[in-house]
Amino acid sequence: MKDKLVIADTPTIRRKVHQYLREQIITGRIGPNERLVETRIAGEIGTSRTPVREALHSLELEGLVESIPRVGYRVKQISGEEAVEIYEIRCLIEVLAIRRALEKAGERLIKELRKNIDLAEERLSEGNVGAMVELDGQFHETIARLSGGKRLLELTQTLRRHSLRYRLQGFYGPGSAERALGGHKALLAAIEGGDQGEIALAVERHLAQFKEDAFRNIPGREEKKR
Repeated sequence: MKDKLVIADTPTIRRKVHQYLREQIITGRIGPNERLVETRIAGEIGTSRTPVREALHSLELEGLVESIPRVGYRVKQISGEEAVEIYEIRCLIEVLAIRRALEKAGERLIKELRKNIDLAEERLSEGNVGAMVELDGQFHETIARLSGGKRLLELTQTLRRHSLRYRLQGFYGPGSAERALGGHKALLAAIEGGDQGEIALAVERHLAQFKEDAFRNIPGREEKKR
């Protein structure tokens, strides 16, 4: 029998443009407040303006760029106060979501979180930090999803979009991804123990450490003392 023909599933042009611009912003090659001109970007990467425009709109929804009337788009400035506020809200929401998820689907919650952690360990052992970014999002979204609360899930997803830049920055410093994974393990252990006080403490410690790593890895930025 002849070998079966396999056609690779390549990303669309829009997705490629989106990934390219996202990477440029996250790595700082395109700096805060820098204007993003559709025609110039299209010329640089050899595409039409339409996928660039759509990519910029997606990046705006993710909180990486902002639309300025009669000007266009520019890279959003990283705000320390915004990051602190996001993580404080996340602490409150996460504790509530865990409590509800334990009540509604405790065994399933523990099983899915453990599976996520096992996979994250595998990917980190391979040096795949990018996969850890996605698995981190899945870890926290699993908690919100199994809480059974539609609004909780919506809030979790909204906060993830707004904190994307901080989250990504929080994974790429030395040991940052490993510390994030350690936070997940500690949180799972607290969930398995079932003590709400320990769960709240594990959530607070995990998010505080992650916030610290995010600020540490943003060049020229320091967290504003509160």
